[in-house]
Amino acid sequence: MTQNILIPPAPPSNPPQPPGGRGSLLARLDQYRNVLVPTVAVIALVIYFQAQTSSFVSADSAQNILRQMAFLTVVALAGTLVILIGGIDLSVAANATLAGILIATWIDDFGGALAIIMVITVGAFVGLVNGIITTWLKVPSFLVTLGMMSILNGVSNSISDGGPVSYQSTLLQKLVNDSTIPNVPNGALIAIVLTAVATIVAFATPFGRHVYAVGGNERAAALSGVRVRAVKLAVFALAGAVAAIAGIIFTGQASTGVPMGADASLLNSIAAIVVGGTALSGGVGGPHRTLLGALVIVLLSAGMDITSVDPYTQLIVKGAVVIAAVALTIDRRRYGMIK
Repeated sequence: MTQNILIPPAPPSNPPQPPGGRGSLLARLDQYRNVLVPTVAVIALVIYFQAQTSSFVSADSAQNILRQMAFLTVVALAGTLVILIGGIDLSVAANATLAGILIATWIDDFGGALAIIMVITVGAFVGLVNGIITTWLKVPSFLVTLGMMSILNGVSNSISDGGPVSYQSTLLQKLVNDSTIPNVPNGALIAIVLTAVATIVAFATPFGRHVYAVGGNERAAALSGVRVRAVKLAVFALAGAVAAIAGIIFTGQASTGVPMGADASLLNSIAAIVVGGTALSGGVGGPHRTLLGALVIVLLSAGMDITSVDPYTQLIVKGAVVIAAVALTIDRRRYGMIK
């Protein structure tokens, strides 16, 4: 005759903490760490560099930071869009460079408004090509955009003959460098407006929800009826258009088209994205966080410039910041999903 022996369940390995306890506090902090980390970084950088030089917190310094943030925010915003769907676009900076060369080449011949529309269209087309190769030919976005970066650099140098491209129109200087709002360069205003629009689209529209669904779990999104391929194509095209706007801002600030001019911003843009808290695995983060991340990177760069840190050390510091930001913000449960 058999007997039923009741075996008491083993105690949980991680027993729940009482409400209001240490575990509850840590859980809340962990939930908001992607916002807390860059916010604390901004405060710490301002305090540190102000202690090093009393001129760091000033009206002139603030304008300089806004001017640097304008371009970096927009080019990082382009990269953010692709990362949210679980991909990556390494060609955004090269796309911005090409846009800067094209606007300098076309603005005198076609007029400001038409030239800007043409340049943004070219940028969107480049992004669409990236999307088509990635989605239809099933080539990883990392490899596609790495190759596209080289192609765009070659095209930019071919158009400009490897030298700067000058232009006569003053439209770009007024569009980017003048201040519609006192002490706020128009370039920074454009960056803020673009970020606000992108954030609204991301969180308040069906398309935005589909973007996060694809980035969170592409297979589940497809099973729930999301047109994954169409979403990816649209995101890559939008990223290309936004990168072109970044190139227009860059040329307006430089007052000339510069071959390879925006290319150096690739590392900074990726740093701004990950420091802001957008996960490289996709589906987590957003444009608003990229704006905060760009502020951290620009503050870091401006502070190191003011304190006379040599350029090579700056590269080392920025690389370390990227690694630290990924380590602090990555969701390790989805580590294997990073493409």
